[in-house]
Amino acid sequence: MPPFSPASPSSPSAPASRDSVVAALRSAGCVFAEDEAELILAAARTPDELTAMVDRRATGVPLELVVGWAEFRGLRITVEPGVFVPRRRTEFLVEQALAHAPAAAVVVDLCCGSGAVGAALADALGGAELHAADIDPAAVRCARRNVAAYDGDVHAGDLFEALPERLRGRVDILAANVPYVPTEEVGLLPAEARDHEPLVALDGGSDGLDVLRRVAAEAPDWLAPGGCLLVETSERQAPAAVDAFTGSGLATRLLVSEELYANVVIGVRA
Repeated sequence: MPPFSPASPSSPSAPASRDSVVAALRSAGCVFAEDEAELILAAARTPDELTAMVDRRATGVPLELVVGWAEFRGLRITVEPGVFVPRRRTEFLVEQALAHAPAAAVVVDLCCGSGAVGAALADALGGAELHAADIDPAAVRCARRNVAAYDGDVHAGDLFEALPERLRGRVDILAANVPYVPTEEVGLLPAEARDHEPLVALDGGSDGLDVLRRVAAEAPDWLAPGGCLLVETSERQAPAAVDAFTGSGLATRLLVSEELYANVVIGVRA
């Protein structure tokens, strides 16, 4: 489609109307064009910035990356290019963590991406010691911005190798939003994810559970007595994920939200 022009031909300096932005987004196939237009208009500081934002969205850039933030459990989470955008279904993981450990003192957000899960947990708990970790430098930089308000520490590295040793045996909530798309299915993802989010945050190996198994195997050493590990997975993968948790000695349950189409495996250290 041609680039979006915020001004009408008869008035080159006129600001863009809401209707013109909606029309441009709708013609690009944006299903929620009206809602997206409101967010883009609110975020754009100049007519030139508005033009650029509408054009980026029209070419398939995720809305969250266009406006620079995503809403997650009532929080405005900063997101940047090359960082996984938090999904609403992952709010279910946060809710279940809080239900199990409403007084958690130490929280770890593993494979943290933007740090949305850690920020949401810290916001709800108030005063918890928060740590987040990711192997991707872009995610680490972004997460630091999002957890700064909670005095959270963000560590760079591969899973538990990134965490300070002093956390071993002390973690009350270990949330790990691991990649779980099977390698051969990454190409089938929507273009917004496939083309704009890092492969390391999506590809979970041959059956999608490579990283989940690694996390489940090491988690008991890091959990406090009664501490819980929570991981999101798909309905199809859930039985194998439960087996991985059980095999590591965790008391395991599968939690399902039909509304959010979310499947969360929770394992508790005895």
